[in-house]
Amino acid sequence: MKDMTSLHLKVQDLVSCYAQTDPLREMSAVQKDSDKEEAALKWVALAILHGINSGATQISISRGADGAVKVVAEYDDAELPSPGKVIGKKAIAACVRSRTSRERRVSCPWPWASGTAASS
Repeated sequence: MKDMTSLHLKVQDLVSCYAQTDPLREMSAVQKDSDKEEAALKWVALAILHGINSGATQISISRGADGAVKVVAEYDDAELPSPGKVIGKKAIAACVRSRTSRERRVSCPWPWASGTAASS
């Protein structure tokens, strides 16, 4: 059994080493590493970096009966800066128009926009 303290320190060192990289890009290439033990620690460090950079509240990893590994990150809801009442009203109206107008096609610049404002 490996000393958990040394594994923890190795992950910390890898986090420091990869702090200036794109964690997702690095994670997608980790399967090509020849040292699979080192690659596993590298992947954990990159997952931690991604979580920190992206505001993840939790990252879960599980393995199914078929051996497939699934990783899910959960994120905090983030409130974006408000455009203000006047601009916000026009932005919402433009998105609603783009989804309901048959005669005039005005595309909403944000395809994910629902056209409604959520109240807190």
